[in-house]
Amino acid sequence: MMRRKMKMMMIMKMMLMAMMMMLMMMMMLIMKFRLMMMMMMMTMMMIRLTMMVLMMMMMMMMMLMMIVSILMMIMIRLMMMRLMTRMTMNRIMMMKMMIRLMMMMIMIRLTMMMMMMMMIMTMNMLMMMMMIRMLMMMMMMMMIRLTMMMMMRMMRMMTMMMIMTMMMMMMKMTMMTTTMMMMMMKLKMMMMMIRMMMMMTMMMILLTMMMMMRMMITMMMFR
Repeated sequence: MMRRKMKMMMIMKMMLMAMMMMLMMMMMLIMKFRLMMMMMMMTMMMIRLTMMVLMMMMMMMMMLMMIVSILMMIMIRLMMMRLMTRMTMNRIMMMKMMIRLMMMMIMIRLTMMMMMMMMIMTMNMLMMMMMIRMLMMMMMMMMIRLTMMMMMRMMRMMTMMMIMTMMMMMMKMTMMTTTMMMMMMKLKMMMMMIRMMMMMTMMMILLTMMMMMRMMITMMMFR
């Protein structure tokens, strides 16, 4: 029994590592995309703006990574505690819920701090607009996450993979359309659109990954 549990711990740790790798890859992708954008842009203001957005996205990613890793560690510890002191499942579930709430609070606080920092840094109308958009995006993300959680209860792994591939396809499509739109549309508008698309796709991929992790953990716990 103990050996099996240890094996499970190992698998969980490996999964955590894989998730970190994926997040890093995503960050690289964002960086690449930003660089491309900068090559296309010539105005200083736009470059500065893109840099700001990039920094914000990076910070968000880092926070996400930190929070996920902390959560995973706590989960592993909980599992260990359950091994040592035959705790009831209900108590563990309660603890998990508490941890989740805590993490949510931390996230909200961090994002608020970031917003404040950005506001202080740049007392710009443009930046204000950016902030509002970011906040709206966050609200949207919460909604999406809730719906995703509801969906996850019904979905299986295969559908998850399909979603992932679809996301990749969407990203490719955005890349293609940008080159076409370069000729037709004004740069600023396009920038905004691309940014929104990219952020949405990235967040969706992240969400799907998190959901996959959660599903895997639950499967392991109830095996």
